[in-house]
Amino acid sequence: MIKEMLVQISGCKLYAKLVGENNGKPTVVMDAGYGDYSKAWDSVIEDLSMLSNVLIYDRAGLGKSATSSNPRTSREMVKELKELLIEAKIKPPYILVGHSFGGVNLRMFATEYQNEVRGLVLVDSTPEDYRERFLPTMSRDFQQAYNKQFIYEGNYDEFMESLKQLKDTRHKLNIPLIVLSAGKKAHYSRESQELWNKMQREILEISSESKLVIAENSAHYIQNDEPEVVVSAVKKLIDDI
Repeated sequence: MIKEMLVQISGCKLYAKLVGENNGKPTVVMDAGYGDYSKAWDSVIEDLSMLSNVLIYDRAGLGKSATSSNPRTSREMVKELKELLIEAKIKPPYILVGHSFGGVNLRMFATEYQNEVRGLVLVDSTPEDYRERFLPTMSRDFQQAYNKQFIYEGNYDEFMESLKQLKDTRHKLNIPLIVLSAGKKAHYSRESQELWNKMQREILEISSESKLVIAENSAHYIQNDEPEVVVSAVKKLIDDI
């Protein structure tokens, strides 16, 4: 089953696609990275749809979704996703899968709606202390390129505000968490790669039941480089319910 929809929420319409069979398992809800939209999951959507219903969507201003006048921070995006799920009648429980900045959003969603979430997969997700701890270790060229990328949805300040929101709302979750860390990041020195994996490992502390998987042959888009790593993480959460 494939169902495409434009869903009216407060202030804009969001594009969403529901794929798979409703087999009584939690719906897998996926959120792409900064500036990315639902197509970021093309490499895994078919395999995941064999496991359960899967919802992918475009955040406001991306892909086929309309723009929103709300701030482009994680707090607003969590509200919009919640509204989308209600309006589209996609009932909990959910398994959340967030890539990069999408992981920031879904960590906050899981914190706010913990009783609706059965598991969380973070795919090379942005740690809340990225700017303070990681960025200063990279070359000036890398830092300049990083700062210049914020033109697609939120600006640099809104992105950093999202990381602050993540830090402010952080608390222990009682849901299973699988953290996937890219083991072969582009333009990373050995020291940077080790620090990245260390910071990913520290994210495990937010859950009482967590596991780290390092995707040794993947750059930032683990779902493209080693799609089976993402699929098997979701399958594990579904099988363990």
